[in-house]
Amino acid sequence: MHTAIIVEDMIDALTLLKKDIETQHPEIGIIATAQSVVEAAKVLRKNQPDILFLDIMLGDGTGFDILEIFPDLKSKIIFVTASDEFAIRAFKFAAIDYVLKPYSNEDLSLAIARAKEQLQPNKERLQILKETISAPEKKPNKISLHTLDQIIIVSLDDIIRCESDSNNTIFHLQDKRKIFVTKTLKYFADLLSSHDFVRVHQSHLVNLQCISAYIKTDGGYLMLKNGENVPVSVRKKTEIIDILDKMHK
Repeated sequence: MHTAIIVEDMIDALTLLKKDIETQHPEIGIIATAQSVVEAAKVLRKNQPDILFLDIMLGDGTGFDILEIFPDLKSKIIFVTASDEFAIRAFKFAAIDYVLKPYSNEDLSLAIARAKEQLQPNKERLQILKETISAPEKKPNKISLHTLDQIIIVSLDDIIRCESDSNNTIFHLQDKRKIFVTKTLKYFADLLSSHDFVRVHQSHLVNLQCISAYIKTDGGYLMLKNGENVPVSVRKKTEIIDILDKMHK
């Protein structure tokens, strides 16, 4: 058996999640529920569950307020969030799992399975999540990258370019490190396109701040400040030239 506490400020959503867990996951015993930061603090002082289902936006604060009250919380956290593109982007930057409302039975089962087997996200990843959610219009400073055996936190400014490797992505950093990440280049292009990164080729995503020049000969390619050259696809040439022109005006 595993114990659980649900923190959700919408009574209908709380009731539904409680019912779904009780009917589909009888191995999880719900020992308490809460609808606010204050209520959650009271129940968590009495019991720290194996799994904490935590809504982000609560009536009297946020789920992060609860985590600050209990910095040494040992519970595995399953974040539950509404369908908000900024919240989803924030979770992806922090490489933290979440359940998106409205969720399917499969979504819930996968989240519970991951929670049982995974370690807690560390304070730095939670801070990335908090900062990215609280200021969605601001460029995040850092991103968490899932490799095969660890999660590495890097500064966006330290990323020179990303290169496709089948369904994986290789991150090339300023310190010459290469980080192999088990997600597609499209995933990161979608995530980083509004943060000074541009897809210049089917296989290449480049940090605009690392471009030295665009060379029109030999099919067209970018010279990067670290001395590397990156090809530019035919259909991307006009877009890249326009972007570089605007940057230098």
